[in-house]
Amino acid sequence: MNAAPRRGFCRDCLVAQPEGARRCKACGSPRLVYHPELFRLTLAHIDCDAFYASIEKRDNPDLVDKPVIVGGGKRGVVSTCCYIARIHGVRSAMPMFKALEACPDAIVIKPDMEKYSRVGRQVRSMMEELTPLVQPISIDEAFLELKGTELLHHAPPAMVLARFARRVEQEIGITVSVGLSYCKFLAKVASDLQKPRGFSIIGEEEAIAFLASRPVTTIWGVGKAFAAKLEEDGIRIIGQLQSMEEDVLMRRYGSMGQRLFRLARGIDDRDVHPNDPAKSVSAETTFMQDVSLRDDLVPVLRKLSEKVAWRLKKSDLAGHTVVLKLKTADFKLRTRNRRLDDPTRLADRIFRTGLQLLEKEADGTKFRLIGISVSDFADAALADPPDLVDEAATRRARAEAAMDTLRQKFGAASVETGFTFGATKPRQDEH
Repeated sequence: MNAAPRRGFCRDCLVAQPEGARRCKACGSPRLVYHPELFRLTLAHIDCDAFYASIEKRDNPDLVDKPVIVGGGKRGVVSTCCYIARIHGVRSAMPMFKALEACPDAIVIKPDMEKYSRVGRQVRSMMEELTPLVQPISIDEAFLELKGTELLHHAPPAMVLARFARRVEQEIGITVSVGLSYCKFLAKVASDLQKPRGFSIIGEEEAIAFLASRPVTTIWGVGKAFAAKLEEDGIRIIGQLQSMEEDVLMRRYGSMGQRLFRLARGIDDRDVHPNDPAKSVSAETTFMQDVSLRDDLVPVLRKLSEKVAWRLKKSDLAGHTVVLKLKTADFKLRTRNRRLDDPTRLADRIFRTGLQLLEKEADGTKFRLIGISVSDFADAALADPPDLVDEAATRRARAEAAMDTLRQKFGAASVETGFTFGATKPRQDEH
């Protein structure tokens, strides 16, 4: 049986290319795309390349050939870094002091989230011109389903995506990588294959063979700890999972066993859902110097709780679960959570729940980071019913509503509680 023809086109000028061509017959570019399923696949993952760092280089041409790290200073962590810095071993989420040890010549820039959000919205708007089925994953990446859009764009999805990538580069001044496949899992894997400016395809016919030799960490949810557990059982690559029955994997690893079985075979039937709601609303801060005293931690926790509550109210959200996040001076993470009977979006309730969790941890341990979040969302109309037992809680809720009105009118700093008024601010970077 003859192999399917490898049809292709040039990513720079979009001119169709004959099989076997190494450079575009029209513009001479070597950036040609070939694949047997090229014009059948419709599900894509688009990921901006080194997003924050790329924007900073765009805005300051003097940085183009230099290693750039975007992060929170010496006490913070790397938010992202350019590909030059990555060559030296710098990675996202790496402690800043380690990043600077690996790349001492790097230029460190404090994050400008307002600017990055603005650029992210520009990219998102362009995506939504391609299809209404855009599911954002973060500020700089999203899934797109382009099935049924060929008549609208007068081109198959693959060419529409290449045109989109070229347009982002020309009009916004940053680059993106595109992964094209038949399911979310493999589209995301594909977008990571050839960064930056990548355009990679994983077809249905090749999925099992493609995955067989890849490490188990390729599968969503398999982090270092779970990979170590799999390795204890002699499983290092996906091909080994492909040879195992589903019931065996589920007996060993519970519900995760089913995920291993399905994704190892490229089975992922999740659809692209536009505007999927956030799973949590959070705020955190990294201290300039390690903090151990409860009296120093409490006003920061209160301020962060107010920020989370404000975001919940603006988004018309409420949640059942409050999560306290702490990172010790030696970078060990602690998370403590409590589920509430009724969903909340009140700063007072978020803070008091977080404070109860903090009391057990504030034992003299030095912390470099504290955060608070609310998750497990529910109908906001059910949030914070009057407390028939604690009348003081009801009074505090009324006071908070009054403070919200003042802040909306005069700004966030116009009114403070006794927990934060006059308190010192031992923090460096807050978001």
